[in-house]
Amino acid sequence: GATIYYTLNGETPTTDSDVYTQAITINEETVIKAIAVKEGMDDSDVVTLSYSIQDGEVRIHDIQGVTHYSPYNGQNVNDIEGIITHVASASEFYMQDLQPDDDERTSEGILVYKSAHGRKVGDVVEVTGEVKEFYRGSSQGTDLSITEIAASVITHESSNNEIPAPIVINKDRILPTEKIDSDNFGQFNPNNDGIDFYESIEGMFIEIEKPKVVAPVYSGELVVVPYQNETNTNAGGVKLTAEDGNPERMHIVTNSSNLVAKTGDYFNESIKGIVGYSNSNYKILLSGALPAIQEGTTDQEITKIEKVDSKLTIATYNIENFAANTEADKVQKIAQSIITNLKSPDIIGLTEVQDDNGATDNGVTSADQTAQVLINKIVELGGPTYAYTDVAPINNQDGGQPGGNIRPGFLYNPERVSLSNGTKGTATDAVVYQDGKLNFNPGVIDPTNEAFNASRKPLVAQFEFQGESVIVIANHFNSKSGDQPLFGSNQPPVLSSEVQRNKIAAVVNGFVSNVKSENPNANIVVVGDFNDFEFSNPLNILKGNELTNMIDHVPFEKRYTYSYQGNSQVLDHILVSNNLLSTTEVDIPHLNSSLMEQHGRASDHDPVLIQTELKRAKTYDKVYNLVGFKTKKLTVAKANSLIDMDVTSVISDAIYVKNT
Repeated sequence: GATIYYTLNGETPTTDSDVYTQAITINEETVIKAIAVKEGMDDSDVVTLSYSIQDGEVRIHDIQGVTHYSPYNGQNVNDIEGIITHVASASEFYMQDLQPDDDERTSEGILVYKSAHGRKVGDVVEVTGEVKEFYRGSSQGTDLSITEIAASVITHESSNNEIPAPIVINKDRILPTEKIDSDNFGQFNPNNDGIDFYESIEGMFIEIEKPKVVAPVYSGELVVVPYQNETNTNAGGVKLTAEDGNPERMHIVTNSSNLVAKTGDYFNESIKGIVGYSNSNYKILLSGALPAIQEGTTDQEITKIEKVDSKLTIATYNIENFAANTEADKVQKIAQSIITNLKSPDIIGLTEVQDDNGATDNGVTSADQTAQVLINKIVELGGPTYAYTDVAPINNQDGGQPGGNIRPGFLYNPERVSLSNGTKGTATDAVVYQDGKLNFNPGVIDPTNEAFNASRKPLVAQFEFQGESVIVIANHFNSKSGDQPLFGSNQPPVLSSEVQRNKIAAVVNGFVSNVKSENPNANIVVVGDFNDFEFSNPLNILKGNELTNMIDHVPFEKRYTYSYQGNSQVLDHILVSNNLLSTTEVDIPHLNSSLMEQHGRASDHDPVLIQTELKRAKTYDKVYNLVGFKTKKLTVAKANSLIDMDVTSVISDAIYVKNT
């Protein structure tokens, strides 16, 4: 019973405006504004409706446009013709234009939404409805949209037609292989930018010839590259670098819950599908059956480092939410990998060690039983009897799975190394280095610093090895959760989680610097899961002038510890104080990141291992104690230069420095 008042000139309608009584004829671009008014009630909000006159026939490529967002977004389109190439569900199908234009930048495919549409592949239809930019399964704030027509009317033209031939990737269209986006969406350039390339074929039927698998299957999705594209890891993956985001990675949605494939597997036949987008990535919706997967040669690796009695081995290993109640199969795999693949390191910095009852949230924070389960299994399988130490966190203060209380911890072989004498710290005690030792051993670094809010506190322990002292710091920096996606709506992506890692890295580097100022010749090893890459800001801050990242000394093709969305990347690192660099070697035995559980995978991270020689530090300390003054009076540069001299030169130079 309300009265509708409207305007056609853009002005806000009032009760003095025209009254709506019959259909309004539109002959030119027009903006209608309208309100509903009824006595005794509040006036409605103003409704604005924009109309433009369709200039000739509109086809799918016009709707898609040379852009990521349709120029017709929010507008109604009439009688859009296409042939159905893929039925995604009872309410969605993809169709493709039978009269493509000559512009490869404009897609000829589009998603159509209509509940209970009842259509099948090969139907030619005309669709009338509203063009929308649709966000599937993720945030509108960070993801790209997919262009769809929300259909009001679908008119059937014919059935059982042959669908267009697929676009053959790297033949009909060349896939960019380096830049996801090079210009902050400044220019739509499918020839150069991967994000524009996929938009230019959004909704279209494509073919990937004999693809190569570059990551283990995750949630039924395969990540592949066409056979023409090179892989660059020893397992057959593609390595993420500061310059290369690998836009050639293509995610195949198979909808299979039991698909098994690993990095390095491949196909002898093509995969065909439709280009869609969901959950931060362009996805290829499989069309027809998946061809047979061919077995590649990727297998679990054993470290190349051979143990030497006079050298110390240290590993870092993320054992993925390991608790006392972890399934027996995983316990066996972790224990066996420590013995066989890592050759029983002297010290292991563990991350994601959960408390004794795992994810049960009952206030328990001790992980002694958790560690004992692993220790017992290592002994049972023929390995050494490790000892364990950590500092238990305050309940639910360090992030991770609620109730799990993950923390870093140390396994060490007491037949090879010993924990230096000292009092164990608590979760709130700050460890410092004075007079050659830690005030708490083990202890945590600056635990009340806001940098560590809801994140793990670095664990520091001082060990003795054949008369030498070494300080090891185990870390688990805050995760990358919250960072924007590589194929997202903001280019470059905003790495919001990096802010906290920068702060944590600065605190840990500050601790190392303090130790070095007290003792320039101190042996320091920094290990852990840093949740960032070797070229990232946090790792550069952590290194500072005091540390060297041994990951930089791993051959490029082996430089990865984790696989995420098909990118092989480094999250786990071992850094050493510069005085150890010349006597340290490093290896990454890949036994998890490229494989699935069916292949023996024990965790989602690969461990990293170093072997180092501490004898130079021993000679240096003895000489300087002999001549009777503290090494901290020397500059770091002077101290480091003296390490490389013979003992006689060291003594004479030391006496000279003392006397002058």
